[in-house]
Amino acid sequence: MTSMKKVFLIAILIIILIAVGQSDLLGQCPMCKMSAESNLQSGGSAGKGLNAGILYMFCMPYLLVATLGYIWYRNRKTSTEEEVSKWN
Repeated sequence: MTSMKKVFLIAILIIILIAVGQSDLLGQCPMCKMSAESNLQSGGSAGKGLNAGILYMFCMPYLLVATLGYIWYRNRKTSTEEEVSKWN
């Protein structure tokens, strides 16, 4: 494996570990937080689902961009190798 691939894989693993390990983060605006806290105090569970939904919406664009970047990198590498083999 090349060093670039190793760095890329390590970065992806770190991002995944951070995304999975941080499920207890509070990613809510103040009004949503007050609403969720009052719901939890009265015995509801809507606050937990609200927080999970916000974190899901936060992580998805980054995962999509990382996936598209990897596909672009892989295709660019393949096309560059094909161009080099044409000239040899």
